[in-house]
Amino acid sequence: MKDKKLIGPITQLLSMDQLPVKGAIKDSQLPILKHAGILLDGDKIVEIGDFEILRKKIDLQEVRRIDLSENYVALPGMIDCHTHICFAGSRAKDFALRNSGKSYLEIAESGGGIWDTVTQTRKMSGSELAKITASRADQLLENGITTIEVKSGYGLSVLEEIKMLTSIHQANRKTKADLIATCLAAHLLPKDFEGDETAYLDWMVQKLLPILYKEGLSKRVDIFIEKSAFSKEQALVYLKKAKEIGFQITVHADQFTSGGSEVAVKMQALSADHLEASSEEDLKRLAKSDTIGVALPGASIGLGCPFTPARKLLDMGGSLAIASDWNPGSAPMGDLLTQASILATFEKLSTTEVFAGITFRAAAALGLTNRGTIAAGQYADFILFPTSDYQEILYHQGNMKPAQVWKSGLKVFDRKKKMKS
Repeated sequence: MKDKKLIGPITQLLSMDQLPVKGAIKDSQLPILKHAGILLDGDKIVEIGDFEILRKKIDLQEVRRIDLSENYVALPGMIDCHTHICFAGSRAKDFALRNSGKSYLEIAESGGGIWDTVTQTRKMSGSELAKITASRADQLLENGITTIEVKSGYGLSVLEEIKMLTSIHQANRKTKADLIATCLAAHLLPKDFEGDETAYLDWMVQKLLPILYKEGLSKRVDIFIEKSAFSKEQALVYLKKAKEIGFQITVHADQFTSGGSEVAVKMQALSADHLEASSEEDLKRLAKSDTIGVALPGASIGLGCPFTPARKLLDMGGSLAIASDWNPGSAPMGDLLTQASILATFEKLSTTEVFAGITFRAAAALGLTNRGTIAAGQYADFILFPTSDYQEILYHQGNMKPAQVWKSGLKVFDRKKKMKS
């Protein structure tokens, strides 16, 4: 079977290449290649350009032509750079309580919240956890998300965190999407730990992180900095030790109170995620740094709280990625494109800023340079929307789904074939 393919003609191809990682982007800056073709070799892109020119260049003995007879807009495969899709159980009761007026902290104190999910996740076997995680990843893949960050954090003990991260690795073999594992053992102080937050974090540093690093179960460490979780001071000590071991750093920052993003910048973290409560000073500090700000509109929708001040961060010169935060508590929707479309409406983001936030800027938040654009040398991860105008995608607020999803040079999903079956 030929490993080289030429795909086209594509009505509009949005490569997202050569756009800035930081700052605001106008739609007038968006490069649009019309009547385009994508030349692949195995899992990588060789060349993009005018379809007819590429067609004349290729040798049909070596290259398989895949002709598209309908109008399509091509985008890089979307990247969801913050999810918690490895979990068991439901928190529908929490959602109902919030809508009836209870606060996030009140629900947690009454037995709901994160600890409820910890309890349910601990009861599930590793193989079942891997199966359900892979199923959620496949659901995201059908919606055009080809790379998915997945956090632990519902184990909160050495053995249970290892179980979760092992399950994520097993799930990665069961799905065609790429799963990027992050250790969030510092999600909150477990109720069954005999000691304070400092002792717990030290336990994780001594007993968990070295195993994860040695076994390659995670290259990334996250911490939730909040009054209900860990302080700035505790986080700094923990993250410094994690960094010394060799981990990349990301931070749950400024969700309900300010302060976490300051730690993220100090630690030169890849990203600071949430930012709903970021102050003007926090945003300025982030904008001057190389840390990517990650907006999680799903959490704002789920909790009924303000959105990340995305417009301000971009106008100050900062970088913005957008992720779903799919989790059983605060963000159960898990639909990245819908959430990004809603954020765009409330924060007045250009279409290009939104697309950047779910492609190459999201890749930067994960420290990945081999995806996020449709360009020579990149992984052949791209999606085809059934339209001739890229503006239709956000206009439908997530209701327009990709017709085809390509991952590493293979068509892994075709909506027409699924509908027929």
